[in-house]
Amino acid sequence: MPLGYDKPLYLLPFDHRATFKKELFGIEGEPSPAAREEIRTYKRLVYEALKEALRLGVPREGAALLVDEEYGADIIRDAHILGLTTCLTVEKSGKDEFEFEYGNEFGAHVKRLNPVFAKALVRYNPEGDKELNARQRGKLALFSAFCRKEGYKLLLEPLVHPTHEHLIAVTGERNRFDRELRPGLTLAMMRELQDAGIEPDVWKLEGMEERGNYAKIVAIARNSKARAMVGTIILGRGEGRREVETWLRAGRGVDGIIGFAVGRTVFLEPLRDFKAKRLGEREVIRVMAENYRHFYDIFVGKS
Repeated sequence: MPLGYDKPLYLLPFDHRATFKKELFGIEGEPSPAAREEIRTYKRLVYEALKEALRLGVPREGAALLVDEEYGADIIRDAHILGLTTCLTVEKSGKDEFEFEYGNEFGAHVKRLNPVFAKALVRYNPEGDKELNARQRGKLALFSAFCRKEGYKLLLEPLVHPTHEHLIAVTGERNRFDRELRPGLTLAMMRELQDAGIEPDVWKLEGMEERGNYAKIVAIARNSKARAMVGTIILGRGEGRREVETWLRAGRGVDGIIGFAVGRTVFLEPLRDFKAKRLGEREVIRVMAENYRHFYDIFVGKS
């Protein structure tokens, strides 16, 4: 299967598990069967919002969803019937080190739901813990080889968190780290993972404020003939609307930046309002659909 994905990809990710358990329901340990069912209900509302957004003008050919097997298996099956682009996550949620959710059986789980994309999130700073990075590269290389062999598109989400030394260098200001240090670290991270045999079809990367940084990212993502069609999408990272708008506007129109992945900024506050009974079911679906459409409009230049 050729490497890469150059079609538009407007991803609504709601594969979060720790977020749903802790931030929406205040659950620290394992949820009860009743709580699990409630989480499934809330994720179904997000899925309904994606479908509503299609009626509001988001094109079906670019719309996509990312969800987990534990709470979203039925959603993926339904999305297949509707012909939507699907993405399944494979990592354990909320872990500092990348681990497969189902251990060595991850491949069987991917095959069972048969998504278009299989996705892995990894926390990876190229100037961080060398042994940790090496272990994670080994697992990701295994995952990459599986995707190539079995015909799944690989969506890789590497988060570049600051080390203690980085925070000292920017006097503890996370915004300064994002502006001054993270762009260069992101490029180094991409090279390290490529050199380790990890070949994403799409990179899902944290947003940048400067357009030139996106051009540099694309140059690394597409730095060989085999990688000429590799895409990059901009993730929202759960930040406020204004920050996400800034990142999308900086990246739109850059060749190789094919879309975005904005989740919590779309659904978290509306779901909190629904839980508090400030919004009904139809209203919360509408609000989330409008939020998702808003970011689509920003990215394509309609707003």
